[in-house]
Amino acid sequence: MKVSVIGAGLAGSEAALTLAKKGISVDLFEMRPQKLSPAHNTGKPAELVCSNSFKSDQLPSAHAILKDELMRLDSPLLTAAYNTKVGAGSALAVDRDKFSDEILRLIQSFGNINYKIQECAKPPSGYDFTIIATGPLTSQAMSDYLIKNIGVKQFNFYDAIAPIISADSINTDIAFFADRWDKGDGDYLNCPFNKEEYDKFYNALVEADLLKARDFENASFFEACLPIEVAAKRGYDALRFSMMKPVGLKNPKDAKDEGENASKNDSKSKCDRPSAYAVCQLRKENADASAFNMVGFQTRMTIGEQKEVFRMIPGLENADFLRFGSIHRNSYIDSPRILNKDLSLKTAPNIFIAGQLCGNEGYTESIATGHFAALAVISKIKGTCIEIPNAKTATGALLRHITTDLSPKFTPSNINFSLFEEKETGVKLKKDDKKQYYCDRAKEEFGNWLR
Repeated sequence: MKVSVIGAGLAGSEAALTLAKKGISVDLFEMRPQKLSPAHNTGKPAELVCSNSFKSDQLPSAHAILKDELMRLDSPLLTAAYNTKVGAGSALAVDRDKFSDEILRLIQSFGNINYKIQECAKPPSGYDFTIIATGPLTSQAMSDYLIKNIGVKQFNFYDAIAPIISADSINTDIAFFADRWDKGDGDYLNCPFNKEEYDKFYNALVEADLLKARDFENASFFEACLPIEVAAKRGYDALRFSMMKPVGLKNPKDAKDEGENASKNDSKSKCDRPSAYAVCQLRKENADASAFNMVGFQTRMTIGEQKEVFRMIPGLENADFLRFGSIHRNSYIDSPRILNKDLSLKTAPNIFIAGQLCGNEGYTESIATGHFAALAVISKIKGTCIEIPNAKTATGALLRHITTDLSPKFTPSNINFSLFEEKETGVKLKKDDKKQYYCDRAKEEFGNWLR
């Protein structure tokens, strides 16, 4: 049997490595570096374009339980992520260069993976099965093929990238290290605003010039990755209650004693009464902490506006930008109407779609759909039909959303508890116990599926 995988991003690399580990020969096609996308900078496999964070790996959370399931499947990429992690509190973040290098090393270590630098304008001929995992920056040629041959009704939305700042340009007399709710080892740098500073920053942000490009004039953004200036226009407090919320952060530079202005019987910590009016968080971008990513500050502002506006952030007045924020196209297909439950095309069951192209959002989610597409191909090679995990599991919930959500307008999604099957009738839980219940149930159900 001959299998091709198109795209060596997260989903494609995961699929190729999973197939290779089962002894199946794979031709892995990647157009980079022969042809770069609008956002990629290297030809390395699994290059992380936006953030370097795979989000929370701390239970109970939907992101953490999906990681748990992937590790139980012996996921090559998630294992590599843990091998190249950098401190990020309760999140799994990686040194993106070391991560890509590790994936390349793994691919080259398998004699049954033929890594081919070649753009594919359509599924190559001569293969029994093909997995298309060309990602959110699918080339125009492959996009044209999909639109023409699959009847895609909606095909793209837009994503934005946050800036990266040199560590030695951050004013640590103002910025302080702390993780929200003390969950971590102080891996985040926090730039605190008072009200006057926030007012000036907010007004400058909403008035900033936007990147003028015809292709982006009618951009439709993924809700979880809004440009910060778009989010700001939703209201004065929109940022203070989302990516810039000051709660849960204790500033060690604050001279006030924790007990000041609080009675001895007050059970709330200083974190519950933040002295800052708003906070910009910076996350380590690499293992040696020489660069920091502006968390939640993805933007479509011009470079000139980014310099002016972001240097208004306390502690970033002399910020040296290693990478400016930018905007790029993200592509996905109308999966529920196009794919079978095993991620194969209804019109061509030997072709599978995985990664963000199939409508998942997020790094871990892309790895999950890549891994599952590979398992589905393995099942077909064996002449069997793979059993889909039920929606009580994180993997099953994600797959159900991708393949069965028949909303008038299908929207890509990260893993979250709203995708999971509802709790059983008669089970009564307090609000704080619900997440733990879903995670415990998912572990049990996934174990049953594995067996």
